[in-house]
Amino acid sequence: MSSYTPPDVWTWDAANGGQFASINRPVAGATHEKTLPMGKMPLQLYSLATPNGVKVTIMLEELLAAGKTGAEYDAWLISIKDGDQFGSGFVALNPNSKIPALLDTTTNVQLFESGSILLYLAEKFDAFLPKDITNRSEVLNWLFWQMGSAPFVGGGFGHFYAYAPEKYEYPINRYAMETKRQLDVLDKQLAQNEFVAGDDYSIADIAIWPWYGGLVLGRLYNAAGFLDVASYKNVLRWAKQIDQRPAVKRGSVVNRNWGDGPQLPERHSSSDFDKLDL
Repeated sequence: MSSYTPPDVWTWDAANGGQFASINRPVAGATHEKTLPMGKMPLQLYSLATPNGVKVTIMLEELLAAGKTGAEYDAWLISIKDGDQFGSGFVALNPNSKIPALLDTTTNVQLFESGSILLYLAEKFDAFLPKDITNRSEVLNWLFWQMGSAPFVGGGFGHFYAYAPEKYEYPINRYAMETKRQLDVLDKQLAQNEFVAGDDYSIADIAIWPWYGGLVLGRLYNAAGFLDVASYKNVLRWAKQIDQRPAVKRGSVVNRNWGDGPQLPERHSSSDFDKLDL
């Protein structure tokens, strides 16, 4: 790898952004006027079926499966490759221009960041988050572990292994090491517990599964062999167990418009799943 000497002052060169050069930029704010669509359901979700987006659709489907009818939602597709996240309506909802974003029309609460959305929904509907302070704290420990750790997996390992315009040994090794360390942390935790934070399924599992479950199930970056995911037997056991939950199957296809298998780019009713083979 050729050496690189940083300049005294960094300047942006859009040509150096790799696969996502067309949507990456060093400033915030809207690039165009675009009003967000609104449906009839209490919750309006604007998202895409990336691991962060899937967290929220799984949570909503789990709430509905648990009989929480107030969690009915419209899910609108935000195509990040087309720059939908920089439309004025979306930026007003999430100034950080990242999916997912949620509007609760019953309270007029605006939410962004997947962890914040999961916590809000868990508290609003009194589900998937223990009331006991000790158990609640353990769930939140693992929720925030995921929020702090996943950027190394996605923006670090995933970017350099799968998306960077060229393969560079140093960053791939650096982020592969950290990704495997995180998998080992999770594997040791799951050796002692059925679910991530203990005996009960919680928002910790819902947050962690789309990233680390997807990784060991071979659904992220085509990197299962490279990372030797078969060695993380407890993570694999847990990932396969979560994968069989009907709400997870439904939530995983919402706002999905690419790849093989079922896709539901928009979701406006539970009957929308009837046409899919899940």
